[in-house]
Amino acid sequence: MNFVDIEAPPPQDEPTAHFLFGTNQTQPAEIAAQQYHKGLAPLIIASGGVNRHTGIVEAHMFRELLIERGVPDSVIRCEDQAANTWQNVEFSFPYLQEALESGLRVTAVSKWFHRRTLHCLATAVPDIGPFYAMSWDPIYAGRVVGRTDWLDVPDGKRRVLREWEEVPRRVSEGSFRDVTLVGGAWQS
Repeated sequence: MNFVDIEAPPPQDEPTAHFLFGTNQTQPAEIAAQQYHKGLAPLIIASGGVNRHTGIVEAHMFRELLIERGVPDSVIRCEDQAANTWQNVEFSFPYLQEALESGLRVTAVSKWFHRRTLHCLATAVPDIGPFYAMSWDPIYAGRVVGRTDWLDVPDGKRRVLREWEEVPRRVSEGSFRDVTLVGGAWQS
């Protein structure tokens, strides 16, 4: 399942814009706050509309968590309408352009197996250039879905296999640009 693993963190001395893909889980905000306090996340893009399971607005939850962790509001951009991965990128396009125009590369922050995030970024933002990804292990039905035990968690198995099947199909049909890991960064 190496194909679906998105992990490709930025170099320890390279600040990047951190793009948080929508979820009702808090790990993306934790990662971005830690990176901000190291001086590595001068711009954080929080994306996500109303979560279909909990009713929370994901981007607003991220903003609150980031501010609670000492990240200034001026660093945070919020896109709060997206209902899916593609819309996370599409609706955040102005913020992604802001990052690129300011000379920052982008770091996607998403579930470790959410390969679609990479392809959506490369497809919707064709001038993104090399970009990075930091990942986390999600929790479904009270169980952590990690790289070694995803097969043992029904929700994890279903989600990982979906990425493994859907992404190559969409690349093949042309609705996604292909991305590969080259020199520690994702590139299309």
